Amino acid sequence: MMTSNVLSIDEPGEVCLVEEKLPDVPEGGFLVETVYSGVSAGTELTYVKGTNPYLTSTWDPALGLFLEGSPSVSYPVRGIGYMQVGRVAETRTRAVSEGALVAMCYGHRTAYVADPMTDRFVELPGDLDPILGIYVAHMGPICANGLLHAAHDLHGPAVRDLGDGVRGRRVVVVGAGVVGLLTALFAVSGGAAEVVVVDETPARLEIAAALGASVLATGDDPAVVLKRRWRHAPNDRGADVVFQCRGRPRALALGLRLLRPQGTLVDLAFYTDGADEVRLGEEFHHNGLTLRCAQIGRVPRGLAHAWDRERLSHETIALLRRHGGPLREHVITDVVGFSDAPRLLTGLAARRLQTVQAVLRDDVQDEGG
Repeated sequence: MMTSNVLSIDEPGEVCLVEEKLPDVPEGGFLVETVYSGVSAGTELTYVKGTNPYLTSTWDPALGLFLEGSPSVSYPVRGIGYMQVGRVAETRTRAVSEGALVAMCYGHRTAYVADPMTDRFVELPGDLDPILGIYVAHMGPICANGLLHAAHDLHGPAVRDLGDGVRGRRVVVVGAGVVGLLTALFAVSGGAAEVVVVDETPARLEIAAALGASVLATGDDPAVVLKRRWRHAPNDRGADVVFQCRGRPRALALGLRLLRPQGTLVDLAFYTDGADEVRLGEEFHHNGLTLRCAQIGRVPRGLAHAWDRERLSHETIALLRRHGGPLREHVITDVVGFSDAPRLLTGLAARRLQTVQAVLRDDVQDEGG
């Protein structure tokens, strides 16, 4: 019987690999062996740090509320991760061929038995660098969905193109992590008049500039700088739309300050520590702003039929084909063997290590270069 090494978070700060037996491949299923597994330094680290709300509250999906009670998730937490690229090693379905590379979301594990009736997968085209496939199933669609929300805010159900919300407009992206960088790249590709990425870290701003965006450091008071630059009419200055991609309340507060009156902030961040620094009695109130949450769990109302997850993955592949070289060179900063995953995640959680995009790869590939 085959086995898989699975990442396990046993307690806050305690990460290891455990061996699990794989079930037999059922009729209609297939077996994938992991080639690459991308690490989310945001969501995944909340489990390593113990700050994820699922660890302390009960999530009621019917009510859409976190309630007091037994936690929805408890330790050990296994199989987190949503950026996998696997090679089909055995198949009992015509849906996918042996040897195919597929993008999936099955967590950090070296192998997985999938059922095409329940597991979503996207077969990667042969002209795409396989390591970039980590973005195809979930991360890229998250960012594309942010653009889709901006388009819906402007055009309602008449959205036809992912660039409809940014084309010819002045755009700010707050945060130069992976979500911010991919979102900025989508905005550049969508024909924005100007895309400015704002971040506290000079090295990350250099990456954003290499991807074709303008950049500003937070210490330069970007709200003042950009509102002096971007004048629409008397008493109407600032960004048409802001994509907030950093899970810090000060980043959200800055994003609201950057907007022109009646502008929209599309929020892609995850605030596990609350948002005490956000002052809703200031720019939000006086400029009549809109704050819209855009997470991949839902696309804008009225667009689900035309803009499902498959289409967002297709848009991601198109983006990766156009800009794969710079993304591979500048964004994927760390590639380590799967056996090194515990050291990597605990180091990132404790801030002993820094990365933009870390990727795990199978240890045989790691040894063979």
